[in-house]
Amino acid sequence: MFIIGERINGMFKNVARAIVSRDKKSIQELAVAQLNKGADALDVNVGPASPNPTKDMVWLIQILQEITDKPLVIDSPSVAVIQESLPEVKNPVIINSTTAEDHKLQNLLPLAKQYNAKIIALTIDEGGVPKDAESRLELAVKIITHAQEAGLSPKDVYIDPVLLPVNVAQDHSPEVLKALREVKLLCDPAPPTVVGLSNVSQGAKQRSLINRTFVVMALACGLDSAILDPLDDDVINAIKTAEILLNEQIFCPDYLSI
Repeated sequence: MFIIGERINGMFKNVARAIVSRDKKSIQELAVAQLNKGADALDVNVGPASPNPTKDMVWLIQILQEITDKPLVIDSPSVAVIQESLPEVKNPVIINSTTAEDHKLQNLLPLAKQYNAKIIALTIDEGGVPKDAESRLELAVKIITHAQEAGLSPKDVYIDPVLLPVNVAQDHSPEVLKALREVKLLCDPAPPTVVGLSNVSQGAKQRSLINRTFVVMALACGLDSAILDPLDDDVINAIKTAEILLNEQIFCPDYLSI
């Protein structure tokens, strides 16, 4: 599975402080720690409290590219921040994210094409998050259709069926799993899938247990990628074990240490 490290996010207090104080060392050490634990890419989010999100995003991009050539996932709800930050990215890049809303598709899909970027697409529209898998799939079809019209291949569009907290939206989790299975049938090549794993446990007490249980279930449904905390050894070990049992990785006695 393609793992996107979630920890460089201004919503975490230590990261927010490091951004404000321009503490390059702390951010770079956090990036290296995630990469050493198996992250294939790094999500980069300045957080909602940033007074100058574009300036902060550019700074994060620059200091991360000093220590890694891994993909950077430029994560912002603002089209302007994404647009103004993309010229700074020299690493492979993923835009996080568009939705199925027309104004987002019209602005962000051409940017993905222009900068040779992959893009994460949430199955949300003006009506919010659908309750069932079928409605999520309808939005996925709309997204893929627009992406192809913009010159993107479906394999460059990560479909995110939008995972909600189990403590307030328990009935959504099975629908997300169903959507993960059925997205693979939408087109050829099929779009990859992604979830923001930590969303499912938000507000709950047993966060790591909920996260690792869901990610194993999702892998069995064909999940390709997740934005998660690679510093949570229990989650990473559950993923490695699931990949062995699904015959996606070769077993060896020391597979947890690889």
